Parts: sequence; C-alpha cells; structure tokens
Amino acid sequence: MDWTRQIDSYCERLDASYWAEPVNAVTNLAFIIAALVMWRRSGGDRLAQLLCIVLFAIGVGSYLFHTHAQTWAAIADVTPILLYILIYIYAMNRVGWGLRVLPALGLTALFFPYAWLTVPLFQMVPGIGSSAGYAPVALLILIYAVLLRPRAPGLARGLAIGAGILIASITFRSLDLPLCGQIPLGTHFMWHLLNGLMLGWMIEVYLRAALGKARVGG
Repeated sequence: MDWTRQIDSYCERLDASYWAEPVNAVTNLAFIIAALVMWRRSGGDRLAQLLCIVLFAIGVGSYLFHTHAQTWAAIADVTPILLYILIYIYAMNRVGWGLRVLPALGLTALFFPYAWLTVPLFQMVPGIGSSAGYAPVALLILIYAVLLRPRAPGLARGLAIGAGILIASITFRSLDLPLCGQIPLGTHFMWHLLNGLMLGWMIEVYLRAALGKARVGG
C-alpha cells in the first residue's frame, strides 16, 4: 500500500497543497465542538464519554484527510467513524434492548455482515457514489427506530431524527462532485456541519435513554 498516495475526491480540492480544501478542513470544528459540548453533558456516563472521545477523533481524522489528502490520512478519517458506529450500536443494544454485555457485543458484530450485504445494494443507486458506504448506517438507525418504537417511543423518535439528519448530510456529500460546475466550493462541508450536529445529537439520544433506564431501575 502506498501510504502517501495523493487522493483528490472533492470539488474544493484543486491541487495537492495543504490548504487546498480550507472550508472542508475548517468545518471539521463541528465534530470537535459537538464532542466538547456532549462531554460536558455526559454526566460521567462512560459510554457517552467514549463516544465523545471518538467524535473528537473523527474531527481530527477528517481534518488530516482534508489537508494532507493521502492514504494514511484517509485511514485516520474513516477508522474513528467505524468505531463510533460500533460503539453506538452497542450502546443502543444495552439501553434500547436491555441486553447484557455479551449479547450486546454479539448483536453489534452483526454490523459487519449487514454492511457487506447492503453497501453493494446502495452502490447500485444512481448518484450516491462513495456515500453508499454510509447509507446503510442511516437505514440501520431507522430499523432500530421502528423496532424500538413499541417499547421506547421517545428513544425511537430521537433515533429517527438522527437518521433524518444523516440522510440530509449524505445527500450533500453525494452532490459534491455532480454540482461542482455550479458550486465551485462544493457541498461536502455541509456533510461535516450536519454530521457534527447528528453525531452530537445521537449521544444526547443515548444519554436520555440511559437516564430513563436508570430512573426505572431505581
């Protein structure tokens, strides 16, 4: 693998310089701000704090990718995203379904065959492009929302809102290159802004569910 291979995937990047994507780079502050805000709201909840740490890492990794734009930076970009997804699924399995640790981990592991099956299907959708790798996440959140609605309507509503924000952000991500002629800046920066909002909101959804469970347990 060529770790320093240059990657040019977004409308804003016109050359290989460090600041070729200034807006895409700076808007990663959305992840950092969301992580810091939710850390203050975590109330010592360890899963929420772990999600905040990974959310902070998402901002750093994405910043590195939109400045260095090399293979190693792309890995630094996507790895925290995958970690956040897995941790959040585990968190929902715990507070949503009330599963113990091992069953919750087992159900979380099913994300890998789920992604293996669904990503190729979304790749067949015209215009979605590389965002096909993220679309199954929005679908999975909606599946959890529907299945959890009878037992936890508030939690289900929060998840549905998160899925809606993610769908909007995926739309902007998918439109970046197709609209490059009309919008030279591109639309990828909206993916950052909306995802920062969405990932912070999803931690809030988890915290509300965890607090409600603690009250019931008490």
